[in-house]
Amino acid sequence: SMTVRMQPVLLQQASAGQGVLLVKVSSGDMAGDMPGSMPGSMPGSISQSVEAIKAEWDAIAPEWPFLYSFLDEDYDALYRSEEQYARTFSTFTLLALVIACLGLFGLATFSVQRRSREMGIRKALGASQLGIASMLSKEFAVLVGIANIIAWPAAWLFVRMWLNNFAFKTNIAIWIFVVSGAAALFIALLTVGSQALRAARTNPVEALRFE
Repeated sequence: SMTVRMQPVLLQQASAGQGVLLVKVSSGDMAGDMPGSMPGSMPGSISQSVEAIKAEWDAIAPEWPFLYSFLDEDYDALYRSEEQYARTFSTFTLLALVIACLGLFGLATFSVQRRSREMGIRKALGASQLGIASMLSKEFAVLVGIANIIAWPAAWLFVRMWLNNFAFKTNIAIWIFVVSGAAALFIALLTVGSQALRAARTNPVEALRFE
């Protein structure tokens, strides 16, 4: 796998009795119909090819068990743990994103209720709906920016440690963090924006009637 660095290799003719055979089969038409195939060769169907090879094996060496595997599956097994890790990490990332959005929504709702009189006074003094919504959204944008400043170094170190397991690895591009930060900011503003607009459209009389 890509976790193992390439080393100098020496190829020599295998001694007798190795019992390892590499066979190229086709999953398409009958192998006998393919260009360059020998008459009477095994069919192209994978299952039929395996059965034909097994029959030949049992006829030649019936005392040895017929054990086989597919090369593509062997290569896939080399990275199966990384694929499972990616699925698990994606699932927990989505779950964390949903929880974060719910927290932002609750925090925005609490902030709007706590500052309802302030926003009523601002609207009574001539503040526009866009200005009030921008004021509330800007506060959460600053919090998201601080969160990204904290998260970026931690994410860089985590990815760096994971990539160090590979002999052949890619570099960590800066644009990945920029795009992720912009996406986080967009999701946060989208979550908070509904509450900010609702607060901005509230009649100031409702907030100041008991003052």
